[in-house]
Amino acid sequence: MALGWTVRARLAVLALVSVSVSAISAKADDYPNRAIKIVVPTGPAGSYDVVARVVADQLSKRLGQGVVVENRSGAGTIVGTQSVIASQPDGYTLLVGGLSNIVFNEALYKKPPYDPLAQLVPIAVVYKLAYVLIAPADFPFTPVDALIKKAQTNPEELRLAHAGIGSGQQVVGTAFMKQTGAKLQEVPYRSSSAVYPDLISGRVDLFFDSSTAAIPYLKSKQIKGVAVLASQRLRDAPDVPTMAEQGVRGLDVDSWIGLFAPVHTPQPGIERLQKEIAAAMPELEARFVAVGGDVMTVEPQRLNSFIRAEHGKWTKVIKDAGISLD
Repeated sequence: MALGWTVRARLAVLALVSVSVSAISAKADDYPNRAIKIVVPTGPAGSYDVVARVVADQLSKRLGQGVVVENRSGAGTIVGTQSVIASQPDGYTLLVGGLSNIVFNEALYKKPPYDPLAQLVPIAVVYKLAYVLIAPADFPFTPVDALIKKAQTNPEELRLAHAGIGSGQQVVGTAFMKQTGAKLQEVPYRSSSAVYPDLISGRVDLFFDSSTAAIPYLKSKQIKGVAVLASQRLRDAPDVPTMAEQGVRGLDVDSWIGLFAPVHTPQPGIERLQKEIAAAMPELEARFVAVGGDVMTVEPQRLNSFIRAEHGKWTKVIKDAGISLD
């Protein structure tokens, strides 16, 4: 009797496993059969948010399902990123990621809050952008050498805004201070968009932000461009010189943004998303150029090596600069 029960139990378990595998396969073949959520770990209107909404629009059209964007800012980019890592890995909760949350956070903390290389899977890198140093329209300390001299002789008199602890804006600003000897008073905000009213009014003096966020304000002359942190000037703000043109070298920041999923997300779902994003590239390029950035592509088979290379490069930059948040 005992042997018979054991055999029947094993057969029952095998039957259940077979049904479960069939159900999973069916779900993978049917993906997506409901709305997808893309989490943005920053506030609205910044580069992460812009990219999320452009990609969501294209995916929704191509997948025939709703794709909603949810902003979950807090602790730099940590809160939103951790929420995706903790979500069900079923392809229905995705993350917008870039240098801030995929690379910088792990290098900035002695005990990092998460491991992006182990806990997230790259789906696609789609966008590239430059950082630009901006100031109120009547800011008097330009070019950059005048700003540096002012910040060296009057430490912390000039106020440097950033978009929260661990944000790309903070890292870039800290690297600038380390390299030039400028001493600026840091003023943290919850998001990039929250900085602009105070920057325009002169309540803060300086802000390193993405070209995506800064371009509309530069075009309307509400703010002044001090320097571009890239090898060439911005297409939409050609009058703003680069840092290198003004004698400050080694601060070119090639920033990028992509789409990520929790580890163990089914591969068929990831491949479906990759296929649709690749097909949407012409539309993405037109939209991205219009907001001051450009499209970027990395072949799917190179995504992991690209992310690891970026992680290694920026970890060295951050450690060499002595930047730490704990």
